[in-house]
Amino acid sequence: MAWRCSGSSNKELVSLLAQAKLITQPTVENAMLIVDRGKYSRFQPYEDAPQTIGYGATISAPHMHASALEALSPYLFPGAKVLDIGSGSGYLTVCMAEMVGPKGHVVGVDHIPELVELAKKNTAKDHAEFLETGRVAFHAADGRVGFSDEAPYDCIHVGAAAASMHKELVGQLKAPGRMFIPVGRGEQAIYVVDKDKDGHVTQKKVMNVLYVPLTDASAQRGFLA
Repeated sequence: MAWRCSGSSNKELVSLLAQAKLITQPTVENAMLIVDRGKYSRFQPYEDAPQTIGYGATISAPHMHASALEALSPYLFPGAKVLDIGSGSGYLTVCMAEMVGPKGHVVGVDHIPELVELAKKNTAKDHAEFLETGRVAFHAADGRVGFSDEAPYDCIHVGAAAASMHKELVGQLKAPGRMFIPVGRGEQAIYVVDKDKDGHVTQKKVMNVLYVPLTDASAQRGFLA
């Protein structure tokens, strides 16, 4: 069902994802209804497939965004602090900001400055107050080392495939905390990484995926957009 949820509108897309049980949490459904994907993707925004946003980057397929929000939902509570690595268009960053509420804070990081500006522009269309109040902040930085300026985080989302599990990212999780990260070159898989209240870390393979690699800016610009 993952690739069969394309809709003609944001509301229909989210409804189909819910019918397919890819969305089960009311907070996830509410966030994806409020944040219109059409404001963040120029081409067929309600198709359940990744779409280019330029600079060798994509906005992930809606079912992957739903999967990420569902996995992280216990840690996207009101007031939570969140890191979104590879924030791209800003869509998922803003969805998470909806979930953490006015007292929460979501940091979006991308190493392509033009994408950081795109995310700000997109967010300003419907959620300018998020930028004005600091509920969302976007930074141009190398996400492979996280964003230590505001660490630790209740949860971390990584939107590109790391070659291996990055210790720096795990180290920036709170205890308890959770990370959603694709890992691998060639064969890739999503891992959910949990750090418990005592700092003990476990990881669980969730599904096989295909993401653009988590790399440096010059290499990413070389990919076909």
